[in-house]
Amino acid sequence: MKKIFLSLILLAGTMTSIVSCSDEKLDPQASSSSINMTSPTGGSFVLTGTTAGNNAFTASWTPAEFGFSSSVTYSLQAVKSTDSFSNSSQAIVLGTYSSDADVNEKAVTQRILNNLLLSAGGSIGTSGSFKLRIIGKPSTQLSSSTNGVSAVSNEVTITATPYDTFDEFQKLYLPGSYGGASTFADWSGAGNSATIFSAGNDGKYEGFVWMNVSSPEFKFNSDPTWSGNDKGESSADGSFTGNLGGSNIKPADGAGTYFFTVNWPALTYTMAKRQVAIIGQATPNGWGSPTYLTFDTNPASPYYRMYTLDLALTNDEFLIRLKDDWSVKMGTLSGNTENTTTGGQYKIKLNGGNMKVPAAGNYKVVLDIRNSANYNLRLMPQ
Repeated sequence: MKKIFLSLILLAGTMTSIVSCSDEKLDPQASSSSINMTSPTGGSFVLTGTTAGNNAFTASWTPAEFGFSSSVTYSLQAVKSTDSFSNSSQAIVLGTYSSDADVNEKAVTQRILNNLLLSAGGSIGTSGSFKLRIIGKPSTQLSSSTNGVSAVSNEVTITATPYDTFDEFQKLYLPGSYGGASTFADWSGAGNSATIFSAGNDGKYEGFVWMNVSSPEFKFNSDPTWSGNDKGESSADGSFTGNLGGSNIKPADGAGTYFFTVNWPALTYTMAKRQVAIIGQATPNGWGSPTYLTFDTNPASPYYRMYTLDLALTNDEFLIRLKDDWSVKMGTLSGNTENTTTGGQYKIKLNGGNMKVPAAGNYKVVLDIRNSANYNLRLMPQ
């Protein structure tokens, strides 16, 4: 009996040793120097909205070494040069490559680099110093893994001046008598007026403008300084002139939010007053009655000139409704019911599908419809 018991102990020890060795092989450790970023090696980069699609640089690096063959997902991280990298540092995925490849590379456009630097805390219009590095992880590794492996490259310092992402798109200005009451300036000739955008950069614009006066008047203007000849003042409902001779456009429905479409080459436009509200089973009023959002007029707010509301939401569906007869709404890009993201920008479109709150809770609903190329919604946990 004693011999049997002793044999069991020896067998258990052997099995423990085997499992331990197996765990070490399943959880290899990558050296922090196992990736060498060979490009860029530094330098200064000029970023502009008009050249957003051009390449800023081509990132190149040597493959990560994990001690076993696998496909590896590589990401480019950035922080201000005065900050330190962490697991939460902002990053963009460069792609997934075989670990057997000799050298990996990926072109990084000015738009991608600009978004990365802005998310890392860069200031629009201000030259800054940033650190870049590349991280590689096995593509099969879960992002939530607490004992996962990664390979980290050397750090490279660059300088760059981020631009306002609005500058990627053609703007049309709407100076008018409502400006001073709506966070802008009355009849501003210095560009301090509401704008609408051309998502296709093709002279066709759309957008929402909040006009907080009872009898607003305005003109279309492609030049914020009033120095050109194509001011686009109104000549009749639905059309306007391309010179200084037209009269003011006068919306008849008083104060509120207006939606515009403008075809600049054809000198035509449409204009309609809209409500801005959230509605759906996820809201306190259900699908029966909308809950209206408020235009944020506080310049110190991170949601300045967006529509916001603090609201308790359930784990259910909702839409942004812009007209009571349901003919105009905003929802998912796919047109299907989708879970929204929590905290991040969730892109939406006119007449999209139902959105769904991912988890019940108290949220700040933030609707950003300043730029027709990037209508988006945020659910910020409170």
